[in-house]
Amino acid sequence: MYIVVLTLLSLILTVEAWLPGSDKTIIANDGTNLFNSTPGYFRNGTNSKRWLPASGKIRGVNMGSMFIFEPWIAESAWSSMGCGSYNSEFDCVSGLGQSTANSVFQSHWASWITQSDISQMQSYGLNTIRIPVGYWMDESIVYTDSEHFPQGGITYLEQLCGWASDVGFYIIIDMHGAPGAQVAENADTGQYAPTPGFYVDYQFDRGTAFLSYLTNLIHTNNNFRNVGMLGIVNEPVQDTGTTASMISSYYPNAYSAIRSAESALGVTANNYLHVEMMNGLWGSGNPNQDLSNTYFAAYDDHRYLKYDTSVAVSQSSYLSTSCNDNRNSDNETPTIVGEFSISPPDDVQSTSGWATDTQQNFYANWFAAQVMSYETDTNGWIFWTWKSQLGDYRWSYQDAVAAGVIPTDLDNVYTSGACNGY
Repeated sequence: MYIVVLTLLSLILTVEAWLPGSDKTIIANDGTNLFNSTPGYFRNGTNSKRWLPASGKIRGVNMGSMFIFEPWIAESAWSSMGCGSYNSEFDCVSGLGQSTANSVFQSHWASWITQSDISQMQSYGLNTIRIPVGYWMDESIVYTDSEHFPQGGITYLEQLCGWASDVGFYIIIDMHGAPGAQVAENADTGQYAPTPGFYVDYQFDRGTAFLSYLTNLIHTNNNFRNVGMLGIVNEPVQDTGTTASMISSYYPNAYSAIRSAESALGVTANNYLHVEMMNGLWGSGNPNQDLSNTYFAAYDDHRYLKYDTSVAVSQSSYLSTSCNDNRNSDNETPTIVGEFSISPPDDVQSTSGWATDTQQNFYANWFAAQVMSYETDTNGWIFWTWKSQLGDYRWSYQDAVAAGVIPTDLDNVYTSGACNGY
């Protein structure tokens, strides 16, 4: 173990944590270690040698709609920015003009996730944040004559990572918005592209350039000291024909670009960033297929039962599935369940049998069932998302805690009885 005590006098540090509580120990400014190794319990209630995430496992939340705005999450904020008639950040910036857009987006970044939010997350027993970002944060690789994105985001990313590092959080930064867009007509890429334009060499090259830029920033700026993982592209299309070149070219080149940037800085192997790819279960191909080196590789699993048509839509089916849901069945380690929620399919979510005001017990058990499985079989979990304006706690960790659906002492899931009988 390498223990790094953070002080206010520190100016430049390499990344501290890889995986937290395993490769490194993360210490907050007040001396707190959110990844303390204390015994935990699995589904059968027996004491185990594996630690609960307050003890080395990831327990986190996504910073949804912070740096890549997804209008469905926060329609009121989107409209108040003047973006209400637009599908995505790209469209809004194009419509408002660069100067006006910069102003409204910077106001959003200053208010959507605050230092108080980070403190509240810590008080709820969380230890990790995952931050979706777009490649346009490196403004030098943006085609300014044809691409329209808000500017100045890197300052707010630095601020957010500084707050999170100060309280001892582990941080994952994920390239959610890839050059050309990795999927069509989806605002979570930052644009509403008619077709996915990412899967060509010159866009891959811009993606690797962005990852190199982030790697340099992380290893030379103290506010990024607890960033330990870079996601190299979020949710590529689930079509192995389209993604073949991504697997054979982009993945190896992205891995090499991160390692080359670290080598140029003299970063030692124990301080390397984990390079995270979507796992094989996602359906975009085998991420390891063309990698010659998988040292400090990591794997991202996204598990939304609401979109899985192979699972019967009933509360008992959801509990049974989640209680026995091995998200590391492809044996890719370390795997983190980087996104999940407690939202059922759209066609039933508003019906009485799934109502949020009468079915709190089910949703509490479903949350418990999911996180117990993820902690048993993987390196932990990250809920989507921290906050929303939906008035629906099934997509908002903050609202689910307020509703009593998610406990503030997360170890209580192990005594909930959620998986009894399953």
